[in-house]
Amino acid sequence: MIEFYLDDRSGVSPYQQLVRQVRHALRLGLLREGDQLPTVKEVVAHLAINANTVLKAYRELEHEGLVAARPGVGTFVTATLTGTSLAEHGPLRLELRRWLAKARRAGLDEESIEALFMTTFRTASQEDIA
Repeated sequence: MIEFYLDDRSGVSPYQQLVRQVRHALRLGLLREGDQLPTVKEVVAHLAINANTVLKAYRELEHEGLVAARPGVGTFVTATLTGTSLAEHGPLRLELRRWLAKARRAGLDEESIEALFMTTFRTASQEDIA
């Protein structure tokens, strides 16, 4: 089961962070069809957020066809976002871990690494579009 977390510094709304975390877990094969998401009550207790925030995230995921709510039972994954397994990404993960190690050796902290990665990612994505 997925365990949600919130990053207050991200600038992304809490409900959108929950949606993104589910999408990421689906892409990486960490969540599969039939898996149950934490109940709204569990998420509220764990993150100390409003139940409506969780419900909004779950409704968006349901609207996208990724999950389905079963009244009185819970919310379950109905679709995935990956055609490959996590194991098939092994070489890419290894290369990325090496890059992260180089970035740390160069003196970058976690926020700097994330900023460098996201800036480079966005620039490359924009260049691919152009």
